[in-house]
Amino acid sequence: MEETRIYVGLRDKDSHEQIFDTGKYKDILKNVCRNYQTPFSLQVIEGGYFHEDGTWVDENTLLITLIGTPEETVLEIARDVCMFFRQEAVMVTRTPVTQYNIQNSL
Repeated sequence: MEETRIYVGLRDKDSHEQIFDTGKYKDILKNVCRNYQTPFSLQVIEGGYFHEDGTWVDENTLLITLIGTPEETVLEIARDVCMFFRQEAVMVTRTPVTQYNIQNSL
């Protein structure tokens, strides 16, 4: 099984500004994952990177974590989010994980 993480910056690729409140972006991501019928975890983190034009940007970033989601679905989600959030790119990482589901046996 694999864990996939999609890192999505919140600053617009052209204006280099965050256009909407972080909560609105979170709501959009939740709806995207629901539409693809994939379970997810969502975190707000801070990040920084260089735009293609060499400009440094500090920004709020949303991190979507998916476990066991097929690669094709991950790529579709990443493309949709990149387009919806007007990003130059989103970063996707994928690593093997072992999953355990612990239940209370009382």
